[in-house]
Amino acid sequence: MYTEISTDELRDRLEEGEKLYLIDVREVDEWEDGHVKEAINIPLSQLQARVGELAAGGDEPFILMCRSGNRSSRACDYLTALGYEVVNVAGGMLNWNGKVVTGA
Repeated sequence: MYTEISTDELRDRLEEGEKLYLIDVREVDEWEDGHVKEAINIPLSQLQARVGELAAGGDEPFILMCRSGNRSSRACDYLTALGYEVVNVAGGMLNWNGKVVTGA
């Protein structure tokens, strides 16, 4: 089981300078069209192969987002089953009203 946060809560925490491990699981073309500056991109289609890139045993949960919250919830299910602590961003980029950067 995992928890969810709103895009407003995520934005507020980032604006306060909180260090978060934010993972955007959208595909690369979606990422390049616009993403949260602090996020890293690990597409859901590559997550199983790239799970080794995630730091194990950290104190902070991984925060996952996508376009609407659907793919990130699947990523949360997968990572939770592996023992990771994760949080899903409800509504994803469709609800995001913070700053967005484009490109790689």
